[in-house]
Amino acid sequence: MSQYTQQPQFPQAPMPAAQARNGLGTAALILGIIGALSGLIPFFFWLAGILGIIALVMGLAGRGRAKRGGATNKGVALAGAILGLISLIMSVVGAVILFKAVDDAVDDINKATSSSSATKEPGDGSAKSDGKNKGKKNKGKGAAAGGTSDDSQTLAAGDSAVYDDKLTVTTSAPRPYTPGEYAIGHTKGNKAYKVTVVIDNAGTEKFDAALVTAEARAGAEGVKAEQIFDEKVGELFTGTLAPGKKATVVYAFDAPADAENLVVEISPDFSHEASQWDLKL
Repeated sequence: MSQYTQQPQFPQAPMPAAQARNGLGTAALILGIIGALSGLIPFFFWLAGILGIIALVMGLAGRGRAKRGGATNKGVALAGAILGLISLIMSVVGAVILFKAVDDAVDDINKATSSSSATKEPGDGSAKSDGKNKGKKNKGKGAAAGGTSDDSQTLAAGDSAVYDDKLTVTTSAPRPYTPGEYAIGHTKGNKAYKVTVVIDNAGTEKFDAALVTAEARAGAEGVKAEQIFDEKVGELFTGTLAPGKKATVVYAFDAPADAENLVVEISPDFSHEASQWDLKL
């Protein structure tokens, strides 16, 4: 018998194959989809950009891993990278759209809040203009220059306030007025005066006349002159004034009996500065 006993030979078990690592490609696809959907809403351009960059990097990394045999989802990784690139493009487009919308909104707000000042156009003297104001041309520019010069603070009867958009406001000389029996705003012992205001829209856009307001102060002390309403006066500007059209309203104001002047202030709207007329009583 042989001295050595032969050991039985067992078949060697095969080495298990390395497990495919598909996490990068799958994550890239998910992030790419979310990023692309976020890019559809301009406000979320920042989210689309962040997810797009991550998806693009992870997708390219997953595709490289699949080429080396470490992953089996080469197509998924490629789709994630493509969606990431799309998300980046949509992010840029969304940012442009959003910033443009904000810029337009700011411009609209600036237009709504900025006031256009007026240039004075002296009257022909038929409305009893004050002699010292007659013939003087207001040197202040409109909204482009911003502000008015000293001689534009008040106008005389018959003078016109001409704005940059060619809106013209003209106020007549005051005329004595007898309020009706049931008039509102008239105090016994005071005197009433009526003033005719004409608005001429010589521009190219419609003007909302419903926003026009009128106020007055009387005498050296500048006391408030109440507006009088009765069956003849007190009607307000209403409706829209089309280009090339005019509108006329007669106001009446209550002033102390000893008042020698009436300062009438007409404000066309929020985008036009108010203009004042110093009217001699």
